[in-house]
Amino acid sequence: MNTFEQQRFDSLYEQHLTNLTLQGKRPATIDAYSRAVRRISAYFDSCPDNLSTDDLKRYFADLIASHSWSTVKLDRNGLQFFYRHVLNQNWEWLNIVKPPQVKHLPDILTPTEVAIVISLTRQLRYQVFFLTLYSMGLRLGEGISLRVGDIDSQMMQVHIRDAKGGKDRLVPLPQRTLLALRYYWQTHRHQRLIFPGKDGKLDSLIDKGGIQKALKRVIRECNIHKSISPHNLRHSYATHLLEQGLDLRSVQSLLGHNSLNTTARYTRLTDITRKNTVELINQLADRLVLKWECGS
Repeated sequence: MNTFEQQRFDSLYEQHLTNLTLQGKRPATIDAYSRAVRRISAYFDSCPDNLSTDDLKRYFADLIASHSWSTVKLDRNGLQFFYRHVLNQNWEWLNIVKPPQVKHLPDILTPTEVAIVISLTRQLRYQVFFLTLYSMGLRLGEGISLRVGDIDSQMMQVHIRDAKGGKDRLVPLPQRTLLALRYYWQTHRHQRLIFPGKDGKLDSLIDKGGIQKALKRVIRECNIHKSISPHNLRHSYATHLLEQGLDLRSVQSLLGHNSLNTTARYTRLTDITRKNTVELINQLADRLVLKWECGS
């Protein structure tokens, strides 16, 4: 871009960021939608305010060929926002760009496999982290962000704050998980965080990449031939509770799903009856045979 183009782009880009903020978009959405504008500008090496329909179609055809459909969808939504709220234009043809409807069932670890994975994880921080994700059904970011003040040992519950969709929720805290969290916290005694970063700074969080690598390594070492990420521990939690008889709406509440349809996919993996929520979650954590406990 020449100097004039760059100045025009900078001005429009700032408007884009401002409008995203004014509409209350979450940081992850602002990051994705702003990246969409930067990406298309780099592709054409020009400010994207004068692109034709053919230009946009060519761009998305190339994007589909080189990126995942999730990226394509985010870029489409980001550019629609940019055109509607910054340029005051509507590009109806963008609705033609539709990711295919694919509904995959996630891979699930058995309770025995969960216990083996936690037991054989090499570092205590990751052992306790994986137990925490599984026994409370947390998303990766929710586990990383846990703070000391979120743990209520009197009510035996954990306050999950600013989760997906900006929602808070309360989840039962298994006794076994509380003991593990206390034991791990004693190793660092951070003022605020349950899982602080290695540098020990006040707001430095445990590294997401390190968590993912640790799980990938132990899955490989356990010779488990499934596609497992930290999020699959959450899937396993939901499925195991349903297998024990917890009703679908209780599982929906525990996971923080907006729609019961999202939770209902787990019914394709198990049968459903009704039991007490808190008792079941404690049983779920208590029945894990963890080698790092047996050896003490």
